[in-house]
Amino acid sequence: MRLTLEISDSILQVNAQSWDTLVGDMPLLSHAFLSALESSGSVGSGTGWQPYPMLVHDAGKLIGAMPLYIKSHSYGEYVFDWAWAEAYQRSGLNYHPKLLSAIPFTPITSQRVLADNLQIKALMIEALTETMHKHQLSSVHVLFPDDDSAVALKQAGWLQRNGVQFRWQNENFRDFEDFLSTLSHDKRKKIHQERKKVAASGLVCKRIKGADITPELWDFFYQCYANTYLAHRSTPYLTPAFFHEIGRTMPQNILLIVAYVDNILVASALNIYHQTTLFGRYWGALKYLPNLHFELCYYQAQEFCIAENIQYFEGGAQGEHKLARGFRPRPTCSFHKIAHPDFSNAIQDFVDQESQGIAAYTNELEARAPFKSQNN
Repeated sequence: MRLTLEISDSILQVNAQSWDTLVGDMPLLSHAFLSALESSGSVGSGTGWQPYPMLVHDAGKLIGAMPLYIKSHSYGEYVFDWAWAEAYQRSGLNYHPKLLSAIPFTPITSQRVLADNLQIKALMIEALTETMHKHQLSSVHVLFPDDDSAVALKQAGWLQRNGVQFRWQNENFRDFEDFLSTLSHDKRKKIHQERKKVAASGLVCKRIKGADITPELWDFFYQCYANTYLAHRSTPYLTPAFFHEIGRTMPQNILLIVAYVDNILVASALNIYHQTTLFGRYWGALKYLPNLHFELCYYQAQEFCIAENIQYFEGGAQGEHKLARGFRPRPTCSFHKIAHPDFSNAIQDFVDQESQGIAAYTNELEARAPFKSQNN
């Protein structure tokens, strides 16, 4: 093997086919998705997300890679380390910049250490630590890795932090009513009532695949997306150009759900999907209607999964309300390498205690599962 390891400053400089060969069919890690983030200005100069992809070649062939970013803040990560940053600041140290392996603004578990060869994975993980020390960064973080990546990071002795998200599973349901039949009487009744109220309001939903999404619909979706941030007195992470770009480059992976009242568009929700999984991403509304969020973001997406024979619906970060709608808790994790030994020990103690709380929380969620017992 004639190996070379380098770190680029742009995914746009990486051959798309070579990158996607390593990624497989994961659309949110595809070259099209990551390059759209960069070319649209959603990441890059001035955003606090500086692309820094790691690449390993063997005689010119890309055989290993990692999505990496230099971060000057902790926004858009969904694994919260604000307390760690504050502790650094109180000690007169800088927590930022830091090195991060993640899909920007996307709390989805998938590959992070992109390689088939275990030695190549170990090489890249070692290079992360070397890069941290070389550039005097406070830390390196790998967020939401899949099981294979997690095993490699654990073997390298990285600090593991646990979390929980919610996922719905399509158990070969014939239709939405077949799914509801698996829930307890109270949960079935509540969902029926919610959907009746939505229908009574005159709301009509339409599911549109990527190739049929017009520029006007993308503009409308962005209005909805931006309005969600406005309602929380925040600023959207993603630019309008990003959504138009993924609509152009990866339409086969996009589902847009739009809602009308009296033939006037009032809300929309964006999902990314492939053969086995649908990923709920962003939504927004220009008009308030009771239960609109549940209808647009959950029930319509579940119906789509059933119709398309998609096995999983990933609901993303947070949201215990997903539990009552048939989602189950599932574990997530992240891995961390802290340069300062004292802080590394302190953070290890913190995550050990946190993990106990996460385990108890997950058990509580399991006990509140919405599925019917043998008696109902």
